[in-house]
Amino acid sequence: MSEKERWQAAERLALVLTEGGLQRMSARALAVFLFTDAETVTMGEIADRLGVSAGSVSGAVKTLLSVGLIERLPAPGSRREHYRLRDDAWATLFSTQNTVVHVMLQAAETGIATTTSDDPAHARLTRMRDFYEFMLNEIPDLIRRWQERQPG
Repeated sequence: MSEKERWQAAERLALVLTEGGLQRMSARALAVFLFTDAETVTMGEIADRLGVSAGSVSGAVKTLLSVGLIERLPAPGSRREHYRLRDDAWATLFSTQNTVVHVMLQAAETGIATTTSDDPAHARLTRMRDFYEFMLNEIPDLIRRWQERQPG
């Protein structure tokens, strides 16, 4: 695969991520982390790769840091901050999204409390609550099993 084809694949992945709900610049920055040959990258390198300003990359990097997909690394002798995709990025993302699961669970419980048992909304909200409770109970075991499958 040529370098051009490689980065076209990265942009296609970013498009899929955007269609899946990720902000466009965050999706494109994540694609850089996934497709780079470098051990670490700086915001300036991401901006250069994407052909955008460094300022437009800043928010994307903050987003990727906040959900645990990337990490900031010390770079002795460099004035720029260096970042890389975390080795445990996907498990970290899945576990940090438990916050969303908790919010959905609370929303369902609030809705259940405001409806009567004969209301169709009550039944739908109960099913929603039951699903999110199930997810919360299953996620830790899924992540543990995933980690057990990973090489040393």
